Amino acid sequence: MLTAIPVASHPDFSVSAVTCRSDHARWSAPEVRTDYRVVLVRRGRFHRKAAGAPAHIDTTLAYLGAPGEEESFAHPAGGDVCTSISVTPKLWRSLAGDTPAPAVQALYVDPGLDLAHRRLLAAASSGDVDYALSEELLALLTTAIRRTASGPTPLHSTPSGRDRPLVAAAREAIVEAHPASDTLLSLAKLLGASPYRLSRAFPRELGVTVTHYRQRVRIGRALDRLEGGENSLSTLAADLGYADQAHLTRTMRQYLGHTPTALRRLLNPAH
Repeated sequence: MLTAIPVASHPDFSVSAVTCRSDHARWSAPEVRTDYRVVLVRRGRFHRKAAGAPAHIDTTLAYLGAPGEEESFAHPAGGDVCTSISVTPKLWRSLAGDTPAPAVQALYVDPGLDLAHRRLLAAASSGDVDYALSEELLALLTTAIRRTASGPTPLHSTPSGRDRPLVAAAREAIVEAHPASDTLLSLAKLLGASPYRLSRAFPRELGVTVTHYRQRVRIGRALDRLEGGENSLSTLAADLGYADQAHLTRTMRQYLGHTPTALRRLLNPAH
């Protein structure tokens, strides 16, 4: 029995926790998917066969899949729990280029990639899919693509020297609350840059991630509103693009060490 629980959803990608409780040594009937995907094991192990080549997948070996690829599975060791990352062809090509499929389907999960997997899941639990999760996802995907590509990709290109204007334009869009700045991927599209390049440009130019910068701007707006006596935290959260009031509270506590209610008292001691 296979169950998939959504962890994060975005128009360009999805992340799911997949649990398989099957226990069979025979190969399953072939199936064909239409997405690019990276699947990493959290617990257990299983076998996968694609293009006639079997691979033994466990916590130390992930696999990459491509659209139109025929694959079968066997679970002779019992169940397993995986993280399945599904990516649209458009996002995949922005990172990997126009190569139709990864040159290597099995990917060794070294400690760095293991950490990237765990950071992705931690970002998912934060509730910030549009930036924090997107940045962790890009980091994981670029690692996977770099290690499995057969030739040059957009990831191998040398920075063009135009990162400073790119970051300046991104900062302006975020500060001015341009609708495209609601997500990292739509912001990159607005600026005509790949999400990977935009994500890498901010640390090079400012020393902080684009996620951190966007949070800085949103927290500043929240403090302005709290200083002005904002009474409805749910309205404040919605206006600033947080998933809900709890997400706003977690973020303020993480960055400032205080809840919004406590900050309102600090900023308005006479009330």
